[in-house]
Amino acid sequence: MNREELAASIDHTVLGPETTWADTRAVLDEAASHGMNACIPPCYVEEAASYESAPETIATVVGFPHGQHAPEAKRDEAVGAWEAGADEIDVVINVGRLKAGADGAVADELSDVVAAVPVPVKVIIETALLDDAEKRRACEAAVAADADMVKTSTGFADGGATLPDVELMSEYLPVKASGGVGSYEEAVDMLDAGAVRIGASSGVAIVEGHPESGD
Repeated sequence: MNREELAASIDHTVLGPETTWADTRAVLDEAASHGMNACIPPCYVEEAASYESAPETIATVVGFPHGQHAPEAKRDEAVGAWEAGADEIDVVINVGRLKAGADGAVADELSDVVAAVPVPVKVIIETALLDDAEKRRACEAAVAADADMVKTSTGFADGGATLPDVELMSEYLPVKASGGVGSYEEAVDMLDAGAVRIGASSGVAIVEGHPESGD
């Protein structure tokens, strides 16, 4: 994978609770200058969409970070984000519903989000909170909802992306490995394990770690 292809696979991310517009603007600048996508808080999507230095693809989050919003709130949040200019939606599943065995409710909720917006939807399954059987059920719900991708983590639970989780999830849908990926080597390992997208606040370091960056 060349440097340009690597950069295009990265969602350069800023989603902390204290994130300001200035923080978001800095990530947009870095993403645009390095050829990456950006993943930003929903409250800044409208500003980002009209920002002159924005990257080509802007993703945002829905039901973040715990996934416990009412289904209607998630759907409306997704629609609002799309209307504000988001190119992709990363939605958090309701982990509690999944653990309680309400897989149909999880899939229905995701289906409502997918059907409500004409842009790609990634499903964050929060792998650190699930055992392997639950991860498979979460992926099955994402498939049933016709989601475009599954994503490992919000970054707010203990633990992030792991190679075994990426391998497991890639049996179902394309995978976004997110949470704890901080270097070029770690990103390459995730891609080799089956990920097609990397979510990281260290996007610049990952891209600049590519061997071509030293040319």
